[in-house]
Amino acid sequence: MSSLQAVFWDMDGTLVDTEPYWIQAEYDLVEAWGGQWDEAKAQLLVGQALEFSASVLQDAGVDMEAASIVNDLMDSVIARCAHEVPWRPGALELVGSLRSAGVRQAMVTMSWGRLASAIAEQLPQGHLEFVVSGDMVSRGKPDPEAYLLGFEKMSEHHMRLTGEALDKSRCIAVEDSIPGTAAAAYSGLVTLAVPHYSDLPESGQWHLAESLSGLSPADLQNLLTKEPTAV
Repeated sequence: MSSLQAVFWDMDGTLVDTEPYWIQAEYDLVEAWGGQWDEAKAQLLVGQALEFSASVLQDAGVDMEAASIVNDLMDSVIARCAHEVPWRPGALELVGSLRSAGVRQAMVTMSWGRLASAIAEQLPQGHLEFVVSGDMVSRGKPDPEAYLLGFEKMSEHHMRLTGEALDKSRCIAVEDSIPGTAAAAYSGLVTLAVPHYSDLPESGQWHLAESLSGLSPADLQNLLTKEPTAV
């Protein structure tokens, strides 16, 4: 059996649950401008590129440039994360066991670099090799650009380091949202969906798991040879 080479992690809703932080920041910003916000609008933004989120907030009455909206939201979320990083159940354990097993790992997120780095830095050094963030790509999820960039970056380094090419069929992307899961699947990576805020249907394009808790490197390894199904 071919061994698992790499895991590419989504951040929000997968490694950490910062969505409540984002949602509260959205409420605070819209209300500060005298607009109205609700859970349906908040759920629409889950997993989307931040530029898209900014446009929706502008439509809700926030009279600010898109970049200023994104920075305002990030400032709020980073401040909350500095107080407490809301790790998802089983995430730290699985990242650690993959590191011990010699599986390479990186983060692929639509959050911008300074927030993604603030989260990645909370992990032990070397667990995540690099971050691909939303401000590094021109097209956000569900476009596969971010995952393709992450795979290319790691593949080049892997070839220099080991002389072995990375194979997408031996690499797994872990996601939680509809846009993110679509992006991972479109990129050609083996995809594990662990739904959180958004329900995801069973599909021939991805595997489904209820939680990261209890999953091991061997469980992820087994996905490489299985047809997409519930884990």
